[in-house]
Amino acid sequence: MVKRLAILGSTGSIGTQTLDIVRQYPDRFEVYALTAGNNVERLIKQAREFRPEVVCIADESQYSALKEGLNDLDIKVWCGAGAIADIVTFPSIDIVVTAMVGYAGLLPTIRAIEAGKTLALANKETLVVAGELITCLVKKHHTAILPVDSEHSAIFQSLAGEDMDSIERLLLTASGGPFRKHTQGMLEQVTAAEALRHPNWTMGAKITIDSATMMNKGFEVIEAHWLFGVGYDKIEVLVHPQSIVHSAVQFRDGAVKAQLGTPDMRLPILYALSYPERLATTLPRIDWSLSQQLTFEQPDLQRFPCLQLAFDAMQQAGNIPCAMNAANEVANLAFREGRCRFTDIPRIIEKTMAQTNFIKQPTYDDYVQTDLYAREKAQTMLV
Repeated sequence: MVKRLAILGSTGSIGTQTLDIVRQYPDRFEVYALTAGNNVERLIKQAREFRPEVVCIADESQYSALKEGLNDLDIKVWCGAGAIADIVTFPSIDIVVTAMVGYAGLLPTIRAIEAGKTLALANKETLVVAGELITCLVKKHHTAILPVDSEHSAIFQSLAGEDMDSIERLLLTASGGPFRKHTQGMLEQVTAAEALRHPNWTMGAKITIDSATMMNKGFEVIEAHWLFGVGYDKIEVLVHPQSIVHSAVQFRDGAVKAQLGTPDMRLPILYALSYPERLATTLPRIDWSLSQQLTFEQPDLQRFPCLQLAFDAMQQAGNIPCAMNAANEVANLAFREGRCRFTDIPRIIEKTMAQTNFIKQPTYDDYVQTDLYAREKAQTMLV
């Protein structure tokens, strides 16, 4: 059966790799909708190749260019964040691939769940910001979230056929990023260009910086808590520089199950789209004829305090993870634009969290207001 996809964030790293999968399996997947933030040229090119029913650009100033670029094709052209949230409710869509970056993915995810769509979730900020709300909606509307992140896909695969009560701990692996061996003094001087050179993975700019600060791993701990219903005290982060073991599960009898593979995001994307099947691929394999060295170490929370801040936000819960995410988005962008140092990122996040009024059981409107407040507060802290 052909599955019809809505790909939110089709011009980004996960979106373009999802389209690679569609090219390889045209008899399995069909592109029904494509959306992008502001990369109108790439969106036009994708639409002309895949001929979706509808395309949407979040940046309304790009609407005319998108409309003109597709005026000879029978494709609906929409614009605006609200339109993206409307598209995911179309009855013909089977799977919504949420590859949007940041807080912007929250509302479309909520709307997709309410419409009963299966989610292939790559937008980790959704569960970081509003994990309790999202998991309640999933249960209410009897739908499913299939993880696209390589780490959560690895855990999902390792749990297949297992009793959830037998879990002793989840082991989330992290590459350590480009600065794993840097001293604190060296971290004070690193540039955005250096931080964007990830040693193993090819990702978008925002997530690559989050990987360098280890905030990305903090997000993934929160995400794992909500996806698998495991307490934070049962989730451990291990630095694994080779990025071959994508994550693992340790069970109460001491056994550990892990998923291994080359660092290629197309594998977890394909698994989410084809689940419960495993489709034959030509994706790269591990070459076991080579000497494969797999090493593991504990993360250094002193040099990479963003990971500790994520654990702190989890313990506080409520709307504090939302504030943490908002401050991180502001600081991450400021670092990429040269407006703050690498080591300013955790400082801005910590101060923003401390100055956010705590709400124990936030509503969606509370999340919206917390996000706005935290962004404004973080902006005032930029040096």
